[in-house]
Amino acid sequence: MGRAIPAIILAAGASSRLGQPKALVEVRQHPLIFHMVSALESTGCSPIVIVTRRELLVDIMLSCPSASVVVNSNPEAGRTGSLQVGLIAIGETQGRLPKRVIICPIDRPGWSISTLEKLLSGEGDLKPAKDGRGGHPLLLSRDSIEAVMASKRDEPLRDIISANQIEVDDPFLHLNIDNPDDLVVLESWNGYGDDLLPKGASGDS
Repeated sequence: MGRAIPAIILAAGASSRLGQPKALVEVRQHPLIFHMVSALESTGCSPIVIVTRRELLVDIMLSCPSASVVVNSNPEAGRTGSLQVGLIAIGETQGRLPKRVIICPIDRPGWSISTLEKLLSGEGDLKPAKDGRGGHPLLLSRDSIEAVMASKRDEPLRDIISANQIEVDDPFLHLNIDNPDDLVVLESWNGYGDDLLPKGASGDS
C-alpha cells in the first residue's frame, strides 16, 4: 500500500453572507467540518489539516480532535494563503512538502466517498466534474504544490492550478454553501454515509 495522502480543509472564510461559520453548521446533529474529516479519514487520508481563522480555532479543535487545526492569521487575503498555511503545517510534520495533497473547501461538501477514491487513485492534478462543470475536492501534484508555495497569497487558485476533470454522478457536487438559502439545500444532502457517524449517534435530523 502506498504512503497516505494528506488532506487540507480550507475553513478560514468569514461567512459574512451566511451569518454563521460554515464549518460549524449543524448537519444531522454534527458540525459540517466533523462530517468532512470523517469522510477523509475513511479513505485513509493522513494527516488531515484544517486551516481556519483564530476565532473558530477552539470550536473546530473540539469538533475534530483527530485533525490538526492551524490558524491563517490573514484569511482575508484569500484561499491561496490558507492553502500555503496548510502545506507548511504538513511540511513541518513530515519534514518536507507533500508529493500529493487533497484540497477540500468547507463550503463545497457535496462530493462522495467514491469520488474521493477516484481522485486518490488518479495521477496529476484532478478534480471531479458533473455535466462538464468542475467541482471539489482537488488533488494536487508536486509541481502544483510548489507553484502554490511560490505564489502570492492573494493570487486566485484558479490562476495557479489547471486540473483535469473526472466526470462523476454526485447529485450535490455543485452545492456551494454561501447564503441561508443554501442551507435549505444542505438539509437534503445525505452526508457521507451513516457508517461514518460515531457509535450510538443518530443520523436523523
